[in-house]
Amino acid sequence: MASLSLPLLVSGGQTYPSPFADESVILDYFRSNSAPALITALLQFAASIPLAIFAAAASVRLQTLGIRAPGAAIALTGGILASAAMSFSAMLTWTLSRPELVEHAEIVRLLHDLAFIAGGPGVVVPSGLLAAGIAVPGLLAGLLPRWLSWAGLIVAAVAMLSTLSFIVPLLSVLLPLARFPFLAFLIVVAFRLPKNRAPANRTTVSGRVS
Repeated sequence: MASLSLPLLVSGGQTYPSPFADESVILDYFRSNSAPALITALLQFAASIPLAIFAAAASVRLQTLGIRAPGAAIALTGGILASAAMSFSAMLTWTLSRPELVEHAEIVRLLHDLAFIAGGPGVVVPSGLLAAGIAVPGLLAGLLPRWLSWAGLIVAAVAMLSTLSFIVPLLSVLLPLARFPFLAFLIVVAFRLPKNRAPANRTTVSGRVS
């Protein structure tokens, strides 16, 4: 959230341009807002680290709770992929803050498009894997409240559908519809995923007794 709001304040209300905006709008933004672009890159890169840590911690927690189904591995894979894409997008955005590069329109468009595809679908789609990898065992093994597990599955479904934004630009609206509920889901999971399982509920998802 800070990577969206803080650059907006620094730029005097100018919003980060969409890759589908006119070329003049994109070029004007990066030529006159190197500081907001740098802040966006910094905060985005910083956010990628906790995401990877959360994915690793959630995966280990699920295994500790007796989950032997692929959910834990799927969650870890999704989290690592999302974190890597987020950090790559941040690096591209950092490059867009360099004044010696923004005079070249073709380079700006290329870097901006790559930053969007990496930070948009590149982050959101794997985030869906992370959400599903937690929500499915959370539902089947009773580790999470049913409403929370179903919310995670809905978030995962929207994230998966956002893959279509590669070929249908209008479906880019699915990216924020998945991203922000996903963040809320992770926050709630951090508080609701148990550290231990009750003895009466120790059957693993794979059907074995731990």
